[in-house]
Amino acid sequence: MNLKSIIAISGMNGLFKLISKTKNNVIVENVTTKKRQPAFAVNAISALEEITVYTEGGTVLLKEIFKKIEEKEKGNKAGINISDKKTLSEYFHEILPEYDKEKVHSSHIKKIISWYNILQESGLLTAAEETPVPTESKPEEIDVPAADKSEPDPITSNDENK
Repeated sequence: MNLKSIIAISGMNGLFKLISKTKNNVIVENVTTKKRQPAFAVNAISALEEITVYTEGGTVLLKEIFKKIEEKEKGNKAGINISDKKTLSEYFHEILPEYDKEKVHSSHIKKIISWYNILQESGLLTAAEETPVPTESKPEEIDVPAADKSEPDPITSNDENK
């Protein structure tokens, strides 16, 4: 999944798609409502692609967690009560057993599950599959006829300016 253009903005509910950049702000579109609006530099803007979650052995990218949730939910929304802290931690432990319980709070888990549901409802989890990187191929050889040397090369010849 490609989450590069999907962002979260502090102080604004939901997720946004980056539409364009201007001199003083960025134009974003709400993933759910499709309403466009500016986001300014005073807002903390985070690309979902760059967000990681602490684990006991390091960090895990958010998109990897979304994949695990999608596998658990068989491509459906996460049907969990996000207002219950105990249920959240148990659910997240099933998804990512090695998550750092001291650094990852229930509010973080709530956001992750809410974001997953927003992306799932909007069809962005399956529609945003990564395009495969093309394999390097040898360029096709083309037979080019030899240049006619009777006329001087206009790029390298500068007889008129001498």
